[in-house]
Amino acid sequence: MKNNVGSIDRGVRIVVGLLLVGAGVLLSGILQILAVIVGVVLILTSFVGYCPIYGMLGMSTAKASEKK
Repeated sequence: MKNNVGSIDRGVRIVVGLLLVGAGVLLSGILQILAVIVGVVLILTSFVGYCPIYGMLGMSTAKASEKK
């Protein structure tokens, strides 16, 4: 599994993920659940460095030096 998430993409994913998890506190119902799930997925993919959706689409935001 090669890295396909670049460093800028990782930073954006962490920020957006944290915002969504934080929004889960303010929301209720299905929106709360969706916000938290999407936020956690974004944070996890940023730490792992691999996005399955990017993999299926053949995309990568990682530079050649960041790919393993």
